[in-house]
Amino acid sequence: MKPYQFFRKLSVIAIPILIVVALSAMVTPQKGTVPSTINDFFFPGSQPLESGTFANPDQCSNCHGGYDQAVEPTFTWQGSMMAQAQRDPLYLATLVIANQDAPESGDMCIRCHTPKGWLEGRSEPTDGSALTADDRQGITCHACHKMIAPSPIGLNPYPDYPLYITQPGNKQSTYTLDQNYLATITDHIPPTNANGMYICDDLDHRRGPYFDPQANHDTPYSPFHFEGEYCGTCHDVSNPAFSAVRNANDEIIGYTPNDFDTPAPDFSPYELFPVERTYSEWLVSEYNTPGGVTGSYFGGNKAFVSTCQDCHMRDETGKGCNKQYAPVRDDLPIHDLTGGNTFVPGLIDLVFPGEADTVALNAGILRARDMLQHAASFELTVDQLNSEVTVKITNETGHKLPSGYPEGRRIWINLKAFNSLTAETYESGYYDLSTGILDKTGTKIYQVKPGFTPGLAALLGLTPGPSFHFVLSDTIYSDNRIPPRGFTNANFTAIQSPPVGYTY
Repeated sequence: MKPYQFFRKLSVIAIPILIVVALSAMVTPQKGTVPSTINDFFFPGSQPLESGTFANPDQCSNCHGGYDQAVEPTFTWQGSMMAQAQRDPLYLATLVIANQDAPESGDMCIRCHTPKGWLEGRSEPTDGSALTADDRQGITCHACHKMIAPSPIGLNPYPDYPLYITQPGNKQSTYTLDQNYLATITDHIPPTNANGMYICDDLDHRRGPYFDPQANHDTPYSPFHFEGEYCGTCHDVSNPAFSAVRNANDEIIGYTPNDFDTPAPDFSPYELFPVERTYSEWLVSEYNTPGGVTGSYFGGNKAFVSTCQDCHMRDETGKGCNKQYAPVRDDLPIHDLTGGNTFVPGLIDLVFPGEADTVALNAGILRARDMLQHAASFELTVDQLNSEVTVKITNETGHKLPSGYPEGRRIWINLKAFNSLTAETYESGYYDLSTGILDKTGTKIYQVKPGFTPGLAALLGLTPGPSFHFVLSDTIYSDNRIPPRGFTNANFTAIQSPPVGYTY
């Protein structure tokens, strides 16, 4: 299957991140606020106070840090946006706007940005004011390693992994541990992995991808932790305030607001309004095939990449803890969880002085910049006779380029032309770093634009069209982001992420 490519008479790629700084944690409700309650944003899965307590990452660093910054889990995680998820000022600004537009909608945001804070019962008030400094450590070690795959009672979700059922050394099987906890939440086991519908054990069973670690805590073997479905838990996001409307052919023709103060009638992500579809974009890409994609820059020790973890937690050679007896592994997943955010990490210490490791953050910025520089490849052809430049761009990621947060990510190509005296004679796609303004003249921007339909806008007293109020958006006005290898219009329509106003 050939990678999807597009052609433009432009040149160098540039990927900024839009930033809005929240000046206040509380905003007076403006026109457009709806009478929502926390019930409107309910999702199944573990609920507050159903998953016990969560250890501070500093406890984990006693064994998993301080020995090799290149591979150790502590330092690499500290430099990731996972560790800064609840400190991210762009997210905090979005949280303010969401709560302003739809009271208590912030609960579904806090759910993924600080599982510890949410599960320990501090997500209300939904402006985050009850959260602690420990909660601001974002997606923590313990929260991730206590997670369980959503599965009906009595069904083995991993029949191809015998160690999930029977572990060596007479250890209790992970299947039994998982089923024991699932039996305590039988009336709210989620139908799938999405929308922050995580399931977290109430006991201290720290699951992971190995069956043979020697540790001072329980280490059940968990296939879930190396499957892409694990990441889909928080990287497929839907708005439960709107449900899909389908025609006689089962095609989505729009979205309708659900009744207030009532959970959505169906929690399948594909029956709700799509906010982010990063996981689903990967799910229907060439990456999610038995052979994956070979020759990827991102795979570390692997000859091919397939899952989210293969790229974002690449395998390297090293030890997973600082104990002398710890084995050196060639399949050690690096916990840097690198994405494409080079701007926000530089703001963390300004907003929350002293809370984060700035050395780790700076290392994370370098990794993110490197990932962005390899997220696309291009070939440049110059036609001097006609003064034209053609660029062929290939998306080298396993999802759309860009993917994720729709209101803060866009890409464009920045072209500069010079004469024989090296003087600049032309530029397209100029971005002023001092003002944060992009000169859009002649610049093709690749992004997604959600917004309000005329019907909803009339109901809310707002102007129809694209908006930056994601919690109220009920339509996609345009989406020309570059799809990954394996793209088909049918598959991307099925996951609610088709091109809109554009053709691929």
